[in-house]
Amino acid sequence: MAEALYFSLVAGEASGDLLAGLLLGGMRDKWPDMHSAGIGGPRMAALGFEPWWPYEKLAVRGYVEVLRHYREIVGIRHQLRERLLANPPSAFIGVDAPDFNLDLERDLKAHGIPTIHFVCPSIWAWRADRVEKIRQSVDHVLCIFPFETDLLAQHGIDATYVGHPLAKNIPDVPDRAAARTALGLPQDATVVALLPGSRSSEIEYLAHRFLQAAQRMAKQQPGLHFVLPAMPALRARIEAIVKEVGEVPNLLVLNGQSHAALAACDVTLIASGTATLEAALFKRPMVIAYNMNWLSWQIMRRKKLQPWVGLPNILCQDFVVPELLQDAATPDALAHEVLQWLANPAAAASVQQRFATLHDTLRRDTPALAAHAIEKVLAR
Repeated sequence: MAEALYFSLVAGEASGDLLAGLLLGGMRDKWPDMHSAGIGGPRMAALGFEPWWPYEKLAVRGYVEVLRHYREIVGIRHQLRERLLANPPSAFIGVDAPDFNLDLERDLKAHGIPTIHFVCPSIWAWRADRVEKIRQSVDHVLCIFPFETDLLAQHGIDATYVGHPLAKNIPDVPDRAAARTALGLPQDATVVALLPGSRSSEIEYLAHRFLQAAQRMAKQQPGLHFVLPAMPALRARIEAIVKEVGEVPNLLVLNGQSHAALAACDVTLIASGTATLEAALFKRPMVIAYNMNWLSWQIMRRKKLQPWVGLPNILCQDFVVPELLQDAATPDALAHEVLQWLANPAAAASVQQRFATLHDTLRRDTPALAAHAIEKVLAR
């Protein structure tokens, strides 16, 4: 009998755990006896993945913030590299987290271990200089956006478009009434979802602003309800910030449940990142915001290749939703832009239609397509 396949995966944050969980589902359908291990989270563990380290160890964003954790992160990568070289997997799959994964993949590839990267690094948005590193590090890239395969092919990098996994998992017409019932929200309320991010650094830079914006919205439009999904590991800090900011009327802090919050809401104030695409797939008007360490921002803005930062705007190639970044992300400005959506139903309906078209483009059988692409890499 052939030996069972063994895959190593690394997911570096909550969104990576979600993507990797969907990927592992397709792989398990193809190879029921496979074993998988590495760095991940609860969604991966639920599919039999063995987490040698939790993904929270890598969930750091921003140049300055990474420097503070640099020794620990590099130490983890060195230990993982040695463990994988001592017991080589059938293939290594890096799920996003390119700053961590590409260096590891390059070392593993040099030792003959097939390397696959799931989610093309955003060379089209921020880091054009990364293309050569991808070519050196990766045997195959699984792309979640349709234009990425042609871009990689121009640089001699093999890739497969597998669609965005969330596009298949999020319904075309989310059930707002059911979500409100599940969260205990009034059916006739106007609901604003506050999503300040899934990393501790994002919470520190954005949660105060978002809550202060909610206070201003509530003054201008009494009766609004607010939902704030909190990662369980960050809930205590978020609740502390709520106390620091003071009362926000009708605020409900949730334990996770970001998808329920997006399904229930009329509009969302949201941190730039993967969650903005989730909001678009839920067809929700949004205001995208971001604020980070000043030095990190100066470095980041110089690497920017497109006028947009938010994924919905990048994919639509247009400012379909507002982006308030760094100094522009004041509580007053955030509140104003959210209220603009509520005051203009025609604009909200128009952006919802744009997002429905985007949803159609991104919907594929991602787990099956990804597993098939991995099988082709193993057959080389």
